[in-house]
Amino acid sequence: MTSHVLDLAGAGIGPFNLSLAAQLDSIPALSVRFFERRPTFAWHPGMMLPGAEMQTSILKDLVTATNPTSPWSFLSYLVTHKRFYQFLNAEYEAVPRKEFADYLGWVARGLTSLSFGTSVREVHAADGLFSIATDDGRARARNLSVGIGKAPSRPAWAERLPKSIAFHSSEAATRLGDVKAPRVAVIGGGQSGAEIVDALLDLNAVSSVHWISRRPNFEPLDATPFTNELFTPGYMEKFHGLPEDLRLIHTRRQVLASDGVSSSTLKKLYRRLYERKLDKPGKPEHGISLRPYRDVVEATRNGSEIELTMRNGFDNSIETIEVDMIVLATGYRFVLPDFLQSLESRIALNSIGEPVLENDFSLVWDGPSENRIYVLNAGRHSHGIAEPQLSLAAWRSAVIANSVLGQPFFDLGQLDPIVQWETQGQPAALSSHLGQEAAE
Repeated sequence: MTSHVLDLAGAGIGPFNLSLAAQLDSIPALSVRFFERRPTFAWHPGMMLPGAEMQTSILKDLVTATNPTSPWSFLSYLVTHKRFYQFLNAEYEAVPRKEFADYLGWVARGLTSLSFGTSVREVHAADGLFSIATDDGRARARNLSVGIGKAPSRPAWAERLPKSIAFHSSEAATRLGDVKAPRVAVIGGGQSGAEIVDALLDLNAVSSVHWISRRPNFEPLDATPFTNELFTPGYMEKFHGLPEDLRLIHTRRQVLASDGVSSSTLKKLYRRLYERKLDKPGKPEHGISLRPYRDVVEATRNGSEIELTMRNGFDNSIETIEVDMIVLATGYRFVLPDFLQSLESRIALNSIGEPVLENDFSLVWDGPSENRIYVLNAGRHSHGIAEPQLSLAAWRSAVIANSVLGQPFFDLGQLDPIVQWETQGQPAALSSHLGQEAAE
């Protein structure tokens, strides 16, 4: 282990810390090292289902948005692998997730600042430095970057069910091939849920699939131009300046901008159902039951089967179904990593238990201001719905790089947003009679 002091130490090497490492690779004046417990880079290996596609542009890669001449761009990857022209000729509406994962792995293999097979065990703060215990010894750093990702989220009603019959979508690629249960429920109406339903329909052992979502319908990702303004630096900066209660309201309203289903996936599923009706006209059971606007409230085991009780928001009724297995496409949640437990009492949290983040994505804590703890993928409610997405990864990494360096190495200036989000100048006051009408 190096004995000199690092400018930044990174814990976890997922896409976000990988982006930061790629951006910092262009600043040789900084000494950095990133640690990852896994032996090699892997990006959501449990969700690499056949046909899975990206929901973001290839230009929203690790570096291009702020560093287009970087050797670690997706275009550089295509050129290096002699696939540039064939990729263009393929005219993908969406890039295969498998190829983007290969791009990330290529970057990870090329960067010299990454240490795989090395876990971060403990972090302590003292004397103006972070002391970091790893499998290979101890390192010291002025700043930390935490990019270990979020933990799979399991609803409270599923906690008592064994994972052998109720597993999370993060394990889908390794678990679906072994599914022998005839009746399977998929919980969650986002992209992961849709991809799992599609995969289950190909399994001969599965006779019926119940797709259950709390949303009023199975709704598409909103990727229209004005909605995509939510995924710009200008919007993120304005969002961060809002009071917490407004930020929470906005993120709830904007769910389909970041967690809807790709239109191509919805069309594929609908066509599959249509074709099944052609194959078996007049037969009521076609192997899939679509149940939107259902909120599962209880799961009870009866021998080998599970009884799910749901509240139907459409007609306000209660209904039950029996299944043999459940796949939970229920997202992820922030959990403070174990190695930061020694600092837990010093970290400010918001009203929903997530860390409070500064503009530069560093934690608000009671330590020295020159020792920052940057947390990636924990700012959905502080910086907006784009923060957990790849869309602004390159820009966020450039913000952090400038913060670590203490000066603007990357030019982060932006044109004025097309949409005027905030009130310009001094907010006006309602006239007395309008204020009275509003109160009434």
